[in-house]
Amino acid sequence: MKVKQFLPSLFRPTLLKVLTIVFLISVSLTTSWDFANAIQNDSSLHNPTLQKVLASSHRSAKNRARDRDRHPLETLEFFGVSPTQTVVELWPGNGWYTEILAPFLRDRGQLIVTNLDPTKSKPAKALQAKLAANSAIFGKVKVATIDPPQQLILAPDNSVDVVLTFRNIHNWIIGGYADRVYTAAFQALKPNGILGVEEHRAKAGTKLQESAKTGYIDEDGIIAEVEKAGFKFLGKSEINANPKDTKDYPDGVWTLPPTLRLGEKNKDRYLAIGESDRMTLKFIKPS
Repeated sequence: MKVKQFLPSLFRPTLLKVLTIVFLISVSLTTSWDFANAIQNDSSLHNPTLQKVLASSHRSAKNRARDRDRHPLETLEFFGVSPTQTVVELWPGNGWYTEILAPFLRDRGQLIVTNLDPTKSKPAKALQAKLAANSAIFGKVKVATIDPPQQLILAPDNSVDVVLTFRNIHNWIIGGYADRVYTAAFQALKPNGILGVEEHRAKAGTKLQESAKTGYIDEDGIIAEVEKAGFKFLGKSEINANPKDTKDYPDGVWTLPPTLRLGEKNKDRYLAIGESDRMTLKFIKPS
């Protein structure tokens, strides 16, 4: 009888420890629940933070791996993006930032992305397909169809809080319509609205037209051109700076990751450099 009473008391602490561990694992699994499903079924995630969005499984492992080079949290915080704003993302490419902005603005704000005619552009068709494939994430995103330089209406005048562009200005300069994009952004923004610019940074003093072909743009030159459209320069951040970037590669900025245009040639060298040195600039539309 004494033995029967002794055994339960002996194993009781161990049993409690096991139950505690099981409980903690359960809580951990619940906390890391897939965000794409959670935003539909859990009201506590209807107003997600940037941290939750960045950690969400709707983003591919490949895209999340680039956070260390692109610094999306710090970049969007520098631009002052909040979940209640109306934001325009210019030329979103394959939607790397769209994956972050769409769920962040989903419930209390509005994301507008520009896109070319999907029937005339393969990248535009791919972006359209991406938006259509996941309504839980992208269902509330609006698309402004553009055809530069003729059609560049981003949104109704004075209706947008923030306009963002990531690594696009060199293409606009090559296309000969950069000034029209700045004007379109100025018209769409509300008074005191923000234009956030991220772009590959050229060596100081490099001519815009000359360096645009390499993907790099002179910082002072861009500031001057954007201010011509009526904006006021507010300041810059070195969040996306990379002092290892020598900016003298055979295939321009596309020599570096993630493009690695030269393939296996000197690949380790370019991977060690990392992604480009980039300016991060903030402008305001004066009231």
